[in-house]
Parts: sequence; C-alpha cells; structure tokens
Amino acid sequence: MHPQTVGIAEIAARLAETPGVLTALCHGWNDQLWNVTEGPGTWSAREVLCHLLHGEDDDWIPRMALILENGGREPFRPFDREKGFAAYGHESPARLLALFADKRTQSLRALDRWPIDEAAMGATGIHPEFGAVTLEQLLATWVTHDYAHILQIARVAEKHYGQWVGPWRAYFSALRAVG
Repeated sequence: MHPQTVGIAEIAARLAETPGVLTALCHGWNDQLWNVTEGPGTWSAREVLCHLLHGEDDDWIPRMALILENGGREPFRPFDREKGFAAYGHESPARLLALFADKRTQSLRALDRWPIDEAAMGATGIHPEFGAVTLEQLLATWVTHDYAHILQIARVAEKHYGQWVGPWRAYFSALRAVG
C-alpha cells in the first residue's frame, strides 16, 4: 500500500458527481455535437456515454464482487470497451444521460453495501491483462476513468467550437495542436 491511500468515502463522492458533471456539460447539445469526434479511431460524446453505461453494467461492480465476495480466486472477465455502442447507441442523448445517472446510483448503492476498510482496499483480484490488482487500484481507476472521459468530451466540444475562434486559436493548446 502507498503511504497515503484514497478513502472509500472520497471515491464514492467523486463517482457520485460524474452524472451531474456530464449532464451540465452535455445537456441540450445538438445531434452534430453529440456525434463529433477528435478524428479516426476516437469516440464521440455519445459513444463515450454508451461506454460508461456498459462499464456500470459489466465492469466496476462485477469486478469488485469478484474481489470481495470471491476472494479474488476467479479472474475478471475481459471488458469489451465498445459493447455499449450496440447496447445503448440507439438511445437519445437525454435518455443516455438519465440512464447513466440511474445506473451510477445503483452502482453506488452496491458499493455502499460492502464494508470496505483498509484491509479490504488491499484485497486483490486477477485482471486478464495486468494480473493481480487491488481493490484500491480498481476504485482509483474507476474515478480516473470518469475524469478521463469527462476531459475527452470537453476536448471534443472545445475543438468543435474552436473552429470559429479565429485568431484566439493561439490561446488554446488543443486548437493549436490541430492546426
């Protein structure tokens, strides 16, 4: 364990904020903005939200259960990062945001049902690529994953609106990078 660890209350608080942040950022966007990407092989805000929804279904809580209820004896199933596109891609943006908020609430309720202390944070599971990982690492990754995708969605919006900033482009590093 690290000298400083992240606490379960802090993790839960950060995870609880994500649906509101995404709603504040994306609510009311037009279809064009929902579907714009940063280029080939990158995801739109719609695809990111579908991915986040699938993570609520098949990643974080199921992997926690394997660690806390199965003692980490059974390896995590590989996570299909794009499976959410098919499962949720037909939904409207407003519905995606509402579904994510509902599913995150359910995930946080599940998280709250486990007594997670410092010893539990050190419990391990078996990741299909990395091998042994701790519950603390899984939970920190969940929060980091949220922030990474919030930033990704904000970058897409920045680049979209940045098309029209003219000479102010010089003040935005993400816009300078795209020329």
